[in-house]
Amino acid sequence: AGTERARASAQTLLHVPYGTGDGEKLDIYFPTDPSETFPVLVYIHGGYWQCLSKDDSGFAAPPLVSQGVAVVAVGYDIAPKGHMDTMVLQVRRSLAFLAERYPRSRGIYLCGHSAGAHLAAMVLSTDWMEFQAVPDIKGAVLVSGLYDLEPILHTYVNDALNMSREVAQRNSPMRLVTPAAPAACEVLVAVAQHDSPEFRRQSQEYSQALRAAGWSVSLLDLAAVDHFDIIERLSEDSYVLTQV
Repeated sequence: AGTERARASAQTLLHVPYGTGDGEKLDIYFPTDPSETFPVLVYIHGGYWQCLSKDDSGFAAPPLVSQGVAVVAVGYDIAPKGHMDTMVLQVRRSLAFLAERYPRSRGIYLCGHSAGAHLAAMVLSTDWMEFQAVPDIKGAVLVSGLYDLEPILHTYVNDALNMSREVAQRNSPMRLVTPAAPAACEVLVAVAQHDSPEFRRQSQEYSQALRAAGWSVSLLDLAAVDHFDIIERLSEDSYVLTQV
């Protein structure tokens, strides 16, 4: 419903292909007063890599477009069709596409929730020499994410993903933390008071690993929210994460 409201109220470009695959499309919500120099917030949805889509991801757009920010909801091939390696590559390619399409933007800000926070964190370890364009990533907001995939190998979550240990390891941001480059973006790791202990542990350990590697990182522990309303409240202007 939030996405429907956003689509009705904003100027949009929907189902824009950034590749040739069925799931390789994104939705763009433009600022109320658009110019070529808007900042771009890229939202990567969660759903344990096997549910939801960009069509559920526009709810956060209204408060941001009213402040001059373009919001992009990224689609990717969820499991079982999408393999973990594929999803990571698709999100990286979507950002290279945006960098090429909007070269005069005022930078890209990543926001991912749950599995989407994992994919956003994987973007931070990208070797952009392999892509046609280099996105100017200014910040990343990682909300209730997973950063080490090995613990889920023997859970129901892996039934659809069908990950081997090798796949889980090479797609675990926790294992890919590199020393911060001079132009490294700021990172905000947000976790909910009522997230499960594993989400809370991984958020704390990943933020500590980034900080130890010289990244500018903050850990925001949000009171009185759970794994779902921590992100759903981005539709509210006054919500702390919306403000950040």
